[in-house]
Amino acid sequence: MPDRSPLLALPGAVADGAAADGATAAHYGDPVAEQRMLAAGRAIVDLSDRGVVTVTGPDRLAWLDSLTSQALATLAPGSSAETLLLDPNGRLEHSIRVIDDGATAWLLVDAAQAAPLAAWLDRMRFMMRVEVADATAAWATLGQLLPEGAEPLVAPAAPNGVPLLWRDPWADVQAGGWQYAAEAEHPGAGFPAVELLVERARLAEVADAVRAGSFAAAGVWALEALRIAAWRPRMSEVDERSIPHELDWLRSAVHLAKGCYRGQETVAKVHNLGHPPRRLVMLHLDGSDALLPAPGAEVRTGDASVGTVTAAARHHELGPIALAVVKRSLDPSAPLVVAVDDTVIAAAQQVIVPPDAGATANVPRLPRLGAVPRAT
Repeated sequence: MPDRSPLLALPGAVADGAAADGATAAHYGDPVAEQRMLAAGRAIVDLSDRGVVTVTGPDRLAWLDSLTSQALATLAPGSSAETLLLDPNGRLEHSIRVIDDGATAWLLVDAAQAAPLAAWLDRMRFMMRVEVADATAAWATLGQLLPEGAEPLVAPAAPNGVPLLWRDPWADVQAGGWQYAAEAEHPGAGFPAVELLVERARLAEVADAVRAGSFAAAGVWALEALRIAAWRPRMSEVDERSIPHELDWLRSAVHLAKGCYRGQETVAKVHNLGHPPRRLVMLHLDGSDALLPAPGAEVRTGDASVGTVTAAARHHELGPIALAVVKRSLDPSAPLVVAVDDTVIAAAQQVIVPPDAGATANVPRLPRLGAVPRAT
């Protein structure tokens, strides 16, 4: 497990209780100002509690392509991608952010994913010319929003001559992908997130640069608020039943026309013939009580439980917001409340994945055998 980050020694730093061993900062004293600086490209986010897995060897990209949901076989050096590792029934096991530098595929994952992902990949090598390693102890992740024309605030490492800077593909529907959200102007277009890798020993240098005023530091609360507003899913939205369609993850992490991979049959069936059983929504929360629901908080309409909150934050413009996974059948206009301890908070639903998502093949329903056609 990574040690506490040197950035936690910055003035005002408050440890993130959700991070591994509180190793990074939730905020540095002013989460709203930090959001604004982050959105403007003037702040970095310490994500050094996250994991890094490396895959080397000449077969690495074709091998990863065969195992996961995105087309990776021809990923060019310096290019970024996102892919999902599914179980045989199409349920989400790992989300993986990929950058290849021509010699190594760098897999960026959430903290709890690194060790089990590395172990599973190592077991799947068979006769492939690949080597897998958990490199979390040596490498740290930093986050930034990088508006067009801006430069990274910290120079990423380039051990093989290619800067290790991952650009979030969420800003656009990727080749071979599909967007269920009906919004013409998707908020993901305004979320130019990047993650960059540095040697873990350089974190002290990054902290010194913040103290010197070279740039600001923003806590993970700021990044989380901007992520929620961009409808951007991550593993915090996932439970043991989640499939990519429910979270609109086909937008950035699934190639619908690539070859077979584990879980591909479910992906194709739900997209072409069925409907995801649940769907992601954004909730606009009543801020009167100054309360935010925790992940797992129940979403109700009347006396019926219809879903759970996956993440919540106070956005610098939108106010209190949350992502939630709800039943597909939930009426988009239904009045909702979220339970927080002994208080209920009114919530307005903004549809991300619509109730009719899926069934894109539009196959006509055949009459039952022996049914008599109706007279016209």
